[in-house]
Amino acid sequence: MIVWCAIHSVNRPGVKKGFRLSHMADEELQLGPTIRAARQRGGMTLRAVSERAGVTESFLSQVERDLASPSIATLRRIAVALGTSIGSLLDDASPHGQLVRTGDRRVVNYPGLHARDEFLTEGSDGRLQVIMSTIEPGGGTGAEAYAHESDEECLIVLAGRLDLWVGSEVYHLSEGDAIRHSSRIPHRNQNPGPDTARALFIITPPSF
Repeated sequence: MIVWCAIHSVNRPGVKKGFRLSHMADEELQLGPTIRAARQRGGMTLRAVSERAGVTESFLSQVERDLASPSIATLRRIAVALGTSIGSLLDDASPHGQLVRTGDRRVVNYPGLHARDEFLTEGSDGRLQVIMSTIEPGGGTGAEAYAHESDEECLIVLAGRLDLWVGSEVYHLSEGDAIRHSSRIPHRNQNPGPDTARALFIITPPSF
């Protein structure tokens, strides 16, 4: 849940590497400043957003400066605290369009989660969202399960293996396996290794 353009993640002692949003073309965008801009547009303080999102003020500050990499669950809580969604934050940073060429995909790199997402569809105004994720061994969405506003999603493993938790159930998926589940049930995933995993996430309606 994520082939990268030249993205250099920040590496500071004692702090997890941050995450970057970029196009696979020459343009590079950073998600941290996008979160800060959304907070400032809403006239909200770091403290107000951090309290709503259930994180510390210092951690949120590190996220905004691309010095910390939150789990997907935490990133969703931050977006909700801002009155928006992950998808809307990304939409603010890139144009809409029906055709998405390989070199124009939006890419989100989560170094702290050892994963990256390539968005094969643009915008959140349609009824379908397709994300291709690349997940290194041990990587995934993080230890905390999360739910989101989509109705359901389909996960297809293109390469490697992926463990998926949906509620109290766990599924051990291998190359070629596919599973459909409700997006509203808390879920998370992790690559058990030993190889890098690639997977398609098809979500309806879009919520990332």
